[in-house]
Amino acid sequence: MTARLHGDAVTLRPDSLVVEEPMEIRLDDHLVTSTMRTPGHDYELAVGFCLTEGLLAGAPVRTVRYCATGPASETFYNVVSVSTGGLAPVPEARLHATSSSCGLCGTASLDAIRQRLDPLSGPPPAIDLASLVRAAGATRAQQRLFEETGAIHAASDFDPATGEVRLVREDIGRHNAVDKVIGRLLLDGRLPASGRGLFVSGRASFEIVQKAWAAGFGLVAAVSGPSALAVDTARAAGMALVGFLRGSGANVYAPAPGLSAAAARVDAAEPGVRH
Repeated sequence: MTARLHGDAVTLRPDSLVVEEPMEIRLDDHLVTSTMRTPGHDYELAVGFCLTEGLLAGAPVRTVRYCATGPASETFYNVVSVSTGGLAPVPEARLHATSSSCGLCGTASLDAIRQRLDPLSGPPPAIDLASLVRAAGATRAQQRLFEETGAIHAASDFDPATGEVRLVREDIGRHNAVDKVIGRLLLDGRLPASGRGLFVSGRASFEIVQKAWAAGFGLVAAVSGPSALAVDTARAAGMALVGFLRGSGANVYAPAPGLSAAAARVDAAEPGVRH
């Protein structure tokens, strides 16, 4: 039950809350990390994480299963093992728990990403505002958990030319929702996602953009704004980046035709803000 406050009135009523539980990810029986996530599509999350964090190094995923050392029920279905048959490099364990809000923020710089990923081939998809608006609406219409709780993010794979949404995933963490989408595409043999768009219901952080880059998406569209590093990353990837996609408007941050490097500056009077 929850107490609803409205003016001077207090009303008791039942409420639905989103679930947040830890999940341990293993690659070829090696511990990778643990992350706080909303249970559901766990295999996709584990596979997507391994891909977008560069852990697979091109190795194919052979199997995915709960646990690997005993009955899955003993670990409450909170351990997922991804197997490449030993073809992937041995991962370095990340011994801290990842939060559902920020993922592995700061673990990789743009220079490190550039060393791991090549710029996307070909020009990014054309930005069609009507199609972006349709994609946002279609994604929202499929957010069942958001409808129940109002406290969960979504990511979707869509066609930038038409706005048609092919796949939607929800999670309390934006980065987890993205990994679930990418993991599903990898398992279905649909990567790289050339010419496709990735929609996210929150802000476009560096991590979101680099995950989209790893999966080959040519466009990222977000409900909220991007960070400066996310914009730099999108431009380095040759990706289109759209933020503040709300109602019938949006801001385009990448590509930036006519915008020279000198046009982007940091104002010393406003720490943490780039103009």
